[in-house]
Amino acid sequence: MRHSLYEAEHDEFRDMVRAWAEKTIAPFHAQWEKDGIVPRDVWLAGGKQGLLGLDMEEQYGGGGVHDFRYNAVVDEELVRIGASGVGFGLHNDVVGPYLRDLATAEQKERWLPGFCRGELITAIAMTEPGAGSDLQGLQTTARGDGDGWVLSGSKTFITNGINADLVIVVAKTDPEATGAKGLSLLVVERDMPGFSRGRNLEKVGLKAQDTAELFFDDVRLPAENLLGGKHRGFLHLMENLPQERLSIAVGAVAAVERVLSLTIEYVTSRKAFGRPVGSFQNTRFVLAELQTEATIARTFVDECVRQLNTGELTATDAAMAKWWTTELQNKTADRCLQLHGGYGYMDEYPVSKAWRDSRVQSIYGGTNEIMKEIIGRSLGL
Repeated sequence: MRHSLYEAEHDEFRDMVRAWAEKTIAPFHAQWEKDGIVPRDVWLAGGKQGLLGLDMEEQYGGGGVHDFRYNAVVDEELVRIGASGVGFGLHNDVVGPYLRDLATAEQKERWLPGFCRGELITAIAMTEPGAGSDLQGLQTTARGDGDGWVLSGSKTFITNGINADLVIVVAKTDPEATGAKGLSLLVVERDMPGFSRGRNLEKVGLKAQDTAELFFDDVRLPAENLLGGKHRGFLHLMENLPQERLSIAVGAVAAVERVLSLTIEYVTSRKAFGRPVGSFQNTRFVLAELQTEATIARTFVDECVRQLNTGELTATDAAMAKWWTTELQNKTADRCLQLHGGYGYMDEYPVSKAWRDSRVQSIYGGTNEIMKEIIGRSLGL
């Protein structure tokens, strides 16, 4: 099926991103997997190449183009080479909109140039040891103190957590508010007294992606580090979570297409019982089903990207995209590994990494069970 999401300028941008990633990232990612972290130099190189802050104003060093298709190209090209440790997607797609849309002029002057140059690596801290997808269970608090805030609590499973210089922290600022009300977004900067990081967490997959626990022991923040409206954090999160979930879906579809391509190549060359594995009916049927579902996923996600660009993407549609594509990613990785036989279980074959990396997709960004709850409520159930 012919897809029409991208135009000539996006294709040219893709060629540039692909050439850069194949030279700067692909040869070194295996070592970063062993190290458990991507060097900061990669972020600086990405900033220099113009891959960070694509939709930020040009005056701050950004691309100045409000078109999520460019973000999607970067996401897809990193997935294409298996660069699951490079956290540009979290930086551009998830944190970026909060800074672009909520930051004051003073905050933008402080933060956005470094954001776009790769000097200020960012993270967002929602999840806590006792609260994952349920924002009502947050225990991290910030109390007013003079003209600032005192932040206390902890967060866990934070992507870019070790490298991050700027962390948007979701905290309870109104102790009288119930449920998810009374939340605010506060920006914590590297080396602030009382801010510390735990260990770089060991995970099933995404080995090169630094993921950490963060601790806030009476961290004093100036009033100028409040992002957005006081006690309006939940509203800000609801406005931005659809793009985060679409970003995950974009990566999921790209991962599905990649592992299918790898598997088709493998079953065409691998022989069993004197003939290519791909010639067996079971292999053809499995890959036919997966290719059909991949085409459906691509078509739906492309339409979601279009609607995000026009301001029409709903939280419900983003939830649909997130849960369905990530379930498909897991299913595809599992079935393609099976078609590789014993070799699929060996680390030297990229399908094994794809299988490990896919598992978390149905968990972060809101578990797929929560996505179905959002969709169910939209039906009046």
